[in-house]
This record gives sequence, structure tokens and C-alpha cells, in this order.
Amino acid sequence: MPCERKPMRYGHSEGHTDVCFDDEGKCVVTCGSDGDVRIWESLDDDDPKSINVGEKVYSVGLKNGKLVTAVSNNTIQIHTFPEGDPDGILTRFTTNANHVTFNSSGSRVAAGSSDFIVKIVEVVDSSQQKTLRGHDAPILSVALDPSDEFLASSSCDGSVAVWSIESQTQVAQWQILQKSSDVSNAKSLCRLAWQPRSGKLLAVPVDLTIQLYDRNTWTHVSTLSDDLISQVVNVVVWSPCGKFLAAGTVGGNLLVWDVEAKLCIERQKHEKGFTVCGMAWHPSGGRIAYTDTEGCLGLLEGVPSSSSTVQSTKVSRSSSHDDDDDRGLDEGMSDSRSPVKKPIMEEDDDDDDLMPATGRPRNRGSFLDDDDNSQGMSCVKLDGVPEEDGSSAILPAVGPAVSRPVYEGPMPTQPQRAFQPGSTPVHLMHRFMVWNSVGIVRGYNDDQDNAIDVEFHDTAIHHAMHLTNTLGHTMADLSQEAVLLACEGTEELASKIQCLHFSCWDTHKDWIVDLPKGEDVRTLCLGQGWAAVATSALMVRLFSVGGVQKEIFSLPGAVVCMAGHGEQLLIVYHRGTGFDGDQALGIQLLQLGHKRRQVIHGEPLPLSRKSYLAWMGFTAEGTPCCIDSEGVVRMLNRTLGNMWTPVCNTRDSCKSKSDHYWVVGVHENPQQLRCIPCKGARYPPTLPRPAVAVLPFNLPYCQTTTEKGQMEEQYWRSVLFQNHYGFLSSSGYEIDSEGQSRAEKEQQELLMKMFALSCKLEREFRCVELAEIMTHSVVTLAIRYASRSRRMALAQRLSELALEKASQIQEEEQEEEEPAYQRLICSSFEEMKLLLNFVFQEYLINIFKLQVSGAGKSSSSPAGQPRTTNVLDSMTMSNRKPAPLGSTSKQGKAPVLKPLAPKPKSKTQATLLQMSASKGNSKKLEDSQSEAEKVKPAPAATPPASAENIENRKPKTGFQLWLEENRKSILADNPDFEEMDVIKEGMGRFRTLSAEERLNWTERAKGDSDPKKRKREDEEGQVDEQTESDEGRTKKKKPLDTSAKLSAFAFNKE
Repeated sequence: MPCERKPMRYGHSEGHTDVCFDDEGKCVVTCGSDGDVRIWESLDDDDPKSINVGEKVYSVGLKNGKLVTAVSNNTIQIHTFPEGDPDGILTRFTTNANHVTFNSSGSRVAAGSSDFIVKIVEVVDSSQQKTLRGHDAPILSVALDPSDEFLASSSCDGSVAVWSIESQTQVAQWQILQKSSDVSNAKSLCRLAWQPRSGKLLAVPVDLTIQLYDRNTWTHVSTLSDDLISQVVNVVVWSPCGKFLAAGTVGGNLLVWDVEAKLCIERQKHEKGFTVCGMAWHPSGGRIAYTDTEGCLGLLEGVPSSSSTVQSTKVSRSSSHDDDDDRGLDEGMSDSRSPVKKPIMEEDDDDDDLMPATGRPRNRGSFLDDDDNSQGMSCVKLDGVPEEDGSSAILPAVGPAVSRPVYEGPMPTQPQRAFQPGSTPVHLMHRFMVWNSVGIVRGYNDDQDNAIDVEFHDTAIHHAMHLTNTLGHTMADLSQEAVLLACEGTEELASKIQCLHFSCWDTHKDWIVDLPKGEDVRTLCLGQGWAAVATSALMVRLFSVGGVQKEIFSLPGAVVCMAGHGEQLLIVYHRGTGFDGDQALGIQLLQLGHKRRQVIHGEPLPLSRKSYLAWMGFTAEGTPCCIDSEGVVRMLNRTLGNMWTPVCNTRDSCKSKSDHYWVVGVHENPQQLRCIPCKGARYPPTLPRPAVAVLPFNLPYCQTTTEKGQMEEQYWRSVLFQNHYGFLSSSGYEIDSEGQSRAEKEQQELLMKMFALSCKLEREFRCVELAEIMTHSVVTLAIRYASRSRRMALAQRLSELALEKASQIQEEEQEEEEPAYQRLICSSFEEMKLLLNFVFQEYLINIFKLQVSGAGKSSSSPAGQPRTTNVLDSMTMSNRKPAPLGSTSKQGKAPVLKPLAPKPKSKTQATLLQMSASKGNSKKLEDSQSEAEKVKPAPAATPPASAENIENRKPKTGFQLWLEENRKSILADNPDFEEMDVIKEGMGRFRTLSAEERLNWTERAKGDSDPKKRKREDEEGQVDEQTESDEGRTKKKKPLDTSAKLSAFAFNKE
């Protein structure tokens, strides 16, 4: 039965069009010169979905929900199907791409352009591309072999070539087409097509015929023609079963051949005789969609498929009822007794015993199982075409197909190729070879020029350079000392490394090294005084920047990329095979200074699911950093056992799915991620010069919309980005002390804000947790805040924590200090405890002086006094930290600066001076108290505490003695100073003295204190009539006064 030609539908404006079906055959997709892609549910669809992808669209392909188009802006774009959302640019050409097609699995896309180049691009990772060069004119069409081994291309130079995809070389070429200067002048589009599934035959439209070539021998085996064809064949397309071949001509003819029989079984004519420029066969057969150069869409319904063709051409024969039933079930079945087949397949008399496409055998004792039929196809063979598997086996009826095991586990991931961080793909004619914090290296490889331009961000380092790329370098790195270049080897030439050492002081600025034959450079990097190259032999070769060969070591796997900074070398390699789209990468971090060591020993590199490594390098401050294809930025946390912390996600700043950010640098101070926004692509073009954008960092903490979550994120981000100060200091680099101080101040402010928020929420346990990571001065502020908030239990726990911190600091000091300096601080822990106790009391008195002054006289009730004394006792017994912290706010950051050992000592001295200085103030307070308070009996614990305070007050240290003699000079220079400011200034001046001078002052103070010690002993055993009456009264007044004020404060707060 002849097929039915449906009326044409207007689809696009006048011009070239293309057509394809979706995977299930539910939709027809067309494109045209109006720049639109339209999705038709049927030919009668009056409102097809339209997607505008550019000014003109030359070709379209669809597989696995990915819609690719060849657009007039020289790009191959990808969109989602059926949504039509942009999903990026697969690749770019310098001129228009004329044809694009998928492979059978949809994992690759091949495209041919008018710049004579054919590209094969991986859909998942567009950076993995193969470029085929060899044609001398624009490409007309491309076709991928079903087994992904070969690619066929036709060109305006009159040739049809077959390429090996793996080796990127031509394996066959035929000069069979008419030459032309451009696609617009070509007589035919010459759309090639491989036979589905097996790929045994390649169909090539040549003038008025279709020539078939065998893939095993690359010889011409058959020609299909028809008398109806009066103009050249433009496009050919195979049926899904591979048995039939359809063709469209320039004159509007539509023909279908039975390839095995070489018989034209269907002939149709375009209703207006327009040129057919696009054809697609429905996935299940039976329909062919076609488009013409006027932008119209047509459909052939009822196209013969397998058995229908046989019915129209075979001689009737007698058959059993079972055979008729089988023929009805077997769409692709053909009868060997057909008069057409007998002369062709004479050697096989049992061809009618083939396995049906339905998988159900005929009612015979045995059947033949060949290569094609085992895949459910009943396609017959041509004369002279050898079979892939000449052997046939006699198999049981049903058994083997069921018993074969099927692997359903995770599938291995193709490992990503080696790349140079900060570079764009090698196949681009104009590309960035590297873009880093030092400068930019651009590569140009076109017909006019093959050169390299080097540009420096800071021209003080070096002026811009223009280098002739005679060796064909494809890799580069740039530092403040040199430019390192490398190229892969060829059959004739070895892989070469070239270094231009522009900072060299002699006249020979460059050097070149040839690698051993068969060993190619995969990636390279520069450091401070050294260069490293990773090769295909799984080795890393180290050189000095002057060209001296140094160490060589092997890698456990194929290298992915390398990066250098100062004395650090970072290597990423494949540590194994990933599965389900994940990459299995390992990382090594080496220190190449005087003490060479390995910091990271091949630990796994964390990446996002189903992603690959997109960039790897160092921040400007020397911290390793990596970015994956999902846009997640991770930074090495040295204080957490060299773990990787996510610090940013560039996808959060992208406006659409197809937009990406191409990273060029990372800075920790200030916190900046420098990158280039790429709209609809992963890589920026070299011209015009792309603008650099700055993205902020944002750690993925929970509930960052709340105040608590925001402060937590800010604090830990500040801590993470401050780690480089410690690393740089330990490595001998100068650090920005002001920046470090600002960061520490910011951290402590955030901690105090979180502490205040937790107090408001009555989360006292959380307050103590926050206080554990505070510094001394901030813990003191926290104690004051807790006291003001009437949370005395919290203040007590914080004072205990402060005591523990003070003891830890003292132990650290004693371990680090020299013996001479140990004489300048309190040698007794009990003495430190008493000093902290005293200063804490003084703090509470000063803080609430105004509040207590009004309530002090009325707060001498018997109930208030004991309660306050108990609280004070419990707080002072464990209060070790507030005393050193209470001295000044200047010392708040001192504990963080570990190398500054003298600072904690000065805190102790300040505590002693603060105690002695407060003596006069306490006497004034005693005189102003009421007579009732003076007579009021003190608690039992008060006299011992008073005696202890006297003991602590009378001995003098060397600093105290020095301060007494120099106090006047300090006040003369600074008349506005208060007592604490005088002590601070005195400590600063005392530190400037030499160790010998400080030791002399200490010895003098020690000698002066001996008679006072004897006097204290006498006063404890005897009663001096006048001295004891005066001083004893004074001793009792001060603690009584303090207790009264605290009791009044506690009472009022109740």
C-alpha cells in the first residue's frame, strides 16, 4: 500500500530548515532561518511551542531531553526539552556551524562549521572536545558512527572523509562530490547517514544517486538510484531498523528504498516542487517528517516498514496458519522465498527461520541467531558485505535469552582530562592559556597568526610581551619571576618545556627542555624559584626557575591539575575510578622549602555529586582552594586537620541555569572571589576583554536568615579567613598586624553579640559555651553583662571559666619564659588567685558605683549581707580571668598573638599595680560611708581576706618600684592620664628597658621587701597600740564596704 503524503504546514520563514523527532516520537521539532525552534505535537498542531535561540538556526538535534542547535552567532547552544530553557553553549566556532548531530546514546555532539573544522563535544562536560582538521573548505554535514568509533564528514572541497574519533585522524577519504566555495553555493547539502545499530554501511548522496560504503573495508559496495530522480539528492535518512533508506532531492522528490533489494518501494513528490533540506524518520517507523527551503513542514504517513514492503514485492506462497500469525507479530520479518531475495542470499536456504523482532521464535525446532537478529532486527545483508560475526549457532527455542546475567550496579564515570587552572579549552582558536593573580596569557592560533600575548596586572613587574608560538605551546603558567610554556609531543617532535625567566639578571632569559620520547606534558605550574611539570608517565618533574633539573617523583594516578604558590606545590590526580558521575580525585600538598615535607598525603578531594574539578589553586595569601563544576568553592581549613570547608556557591549568584562564573582569583583579606560572569557559557571570550566581578563569601550555615545564624556564619567565616596569618607567620612571611587585629576585634564583637542574644533568650548554658572561645577581656565583659542582667549564677560560672583560662595562660607563660623574666611575675598560683579575687571585687564596685551609692546605707540588713558574701565568695574563689582582663581593653587581643610572649606578663604586673592603686580609692570610699556601716560586723571570712589583701599590697615588684620613681615624668608628659592610663604607659616604657635593667629593678624591689615581710610577721603576732588600731580599722572597713555595696546591688536586683 502506498504511503500518504499529508498537506504541508507553514512552520518558518523562507530559508533553510531542519527537522527531527523526540526520543519517543511524540513531537516533531523544526528550526528555521527566523531563529526559532518549534515543537509540534502533530502536523495539525495550530499552536506549536516556539523557542527563540538566535538570529538564524541552521541545524537542530534532540536526544535525552537535550536540544542542541547550530546558531548564526557561531555557537552550538543547548536547551532543555521540552521546557526550552537555555542550558549553556557547548562550543564555539569562528564562523557559522552548518550541521549538528547527536550520537546514538546522546552523550556526544558532532558539529561541522564553515571554518573547515569538525568538533566532537561531550554533552556532560563541554570542556572535553575533539577537533578534526583536514578539510579545505566549509563542512556540509557530519554523522557519528553508532559505535562511536568513526565520524563521517562531507565538505565543499568535494571530499567525504571518515575519521577515527580516538586518534582524530582520517581513515578514509573519497573525492566524489562537486566542489564549491561555500555552503550557499553547494549543489547539495550531502547529509550523510550511518546504518543504525550495526553501522555497517555509510550512505552518501552523490549527484543523482546514493552510494553505500562498507565500514570494514571502506569500499563502495552498492548504489541506489531511480529514474524519477532528475536533480541531485540533498539528504538521506535510515529507518530505525536499518533496512530502508529515504532520500529527499533538490527537486522535491521523496523516495524510499529497500536497501537489501536495491529497490525503490516508495516515490512521492513535493506538492510545490521545493527543495527538501531536512528529513527525519519516526523512531518506531511508519512516518517521515520533512521540511523544505520555504520553511514548510510535511509528513509521509504509512511509510512501508519491513513486512509491508515484503507484501508489496514478494510472490505469494503457501504458508501455514502459524506462519501467518508469526508474520503478523514480526514487523521486521522478511521471507527468504521472495523472488527478490533469492539471488542475493543464495548461500542461506534457511533464512526464513530467523528470530522475529518480537523475540518469539517460529514454530520450528531451531532457528538461526546472527548479529543483527540478536538485537531484534530482521535486516538482511547486501552482496559482498561481510558479516560482523560469520558464525551462526543452533540454539534452543527460548532458554539463552533468559539466563544471561545483566549488570544493574553503578556505572563507572569517565575520568576527567588534565587541565590548566585558569585556562579555556585548547580547541578554541583565541583562548586564555592562563589567567591568575599575576597576569593573563592569551593564545592565538588562526590562519593569520600563531602567537602568545603576556599581560601583567602590575606593569611594575614586567612590561607586556608578544611571543611567537612556533612550537605550538598549549599550556602556560605565569609568576612574578617567569613564564612557563609547554606543548605535547608529536610523532616527529618530543614534548617541550620552555621557560622565559624575565626576572633573571643575566642575558640568557629563556631555556628549553625536551622530555623523553613518548612522555608528554599534561599540566605545569610555577612557584617561588621552582617549576613543576606533570607528565603522561605519571611523574612530576621539578626544575629550578633557572633550568636546573631537581627531584622526580611518581604519582599514584593520572594527573588532573597542579598549582604553585611560594614554596607550596598542590597536585590533584585520579586516585581511582568514580561511579555514577562522580570523580575519584586525590590531592597532595608539598612544602618545597628548606625543610621539604608532604602536608597532605593523597587524601580524597571532596566534590559535589556528579561534578568535576573546574579550578584548583591558592588564594593570594597561600591557602589551597578548589571549585567544582557545580560552582561550590572550598577552602582548606588548616586548623581543622586540613579539611575542606565550603565557603561559597557561585550558582547562587547566577541568574539562569546556563550562566556560570569563571574564577580567576581568590583573596582572604579582603574576602573576595574574583571571577568573570559568563552568560550562557562556561568560559569567557578573549575579545572584548571580559570584566571581572567580585562575589562575597558565604558559608552554608543553617538559618542564616535569623540574627543568630548570621552572626554564627560571620564569626566562623572570620575565623577561617584569619588562619592564613598563623601559616604566613610560621613560614617566615611578614603579616598585616593591623588586619589581624581588626579580624580579632570583629570576632570578639560577634561573640559578645551572640552572648547578649543568648542572655536575652535565657540560654545560659549556651552563654558559657560562647565564653569558652572568648578572650580574657571579652570574658570580663561577659561577666559584667551577666551581673547587670541579674544572672549571678551565670556570672559565677563565667568567673570559674576565667580562673581556668588564667591558670592555662600562666602555665604557658612559665613554659615559654626565660628564668630572668620569671622573677618579674607572681610565682605563686595562690597569689594570682587572690589578686584576681581582689580585682573582681573592685570591678563590681566601679561598675555599679552610681547604683550602690543611693542604696548603700540602707543595704546593711542582716539578710542581705550573708547572701552577698556567699555569692562573692563563690565568684572570687574561681575568678581567675577577670583580674588580668580588667586591667585594660588593650589586652583583649593579646592572647591571640602567640609570638608576643611579654604581653601576658604585663597583665600580671598591671594586676598588682591596680591592686595597690585602688588602695587610696578604697580609703576614700570608707570615709564617705555612714557610721552604721563602719560599725557593722563583717562576715567571718572578711578578716582573713583583708589580711591577704594587705599581704598582697605590701610587697613591691621591680616594676612597681620603677613606676614610683617615674610616675612624675609620665604625668608630666601626659597630664590628662588617669591612674590606669599611667600604669599602661608605665608598662610600655618598662618593656623597652633591657633585660639586665629590669632584673636590677627586680633585685632592688626584692631587697626592699625583706624588712616589710618581718613587719608583717610582727603585726600578725603582736598588737601595736597605735598602728594596729588605725590599720586594723582600715583593713576591716574596706571589705566591709565592698560587701555592703555588693549586698546592696544584689538586693536591689532582686
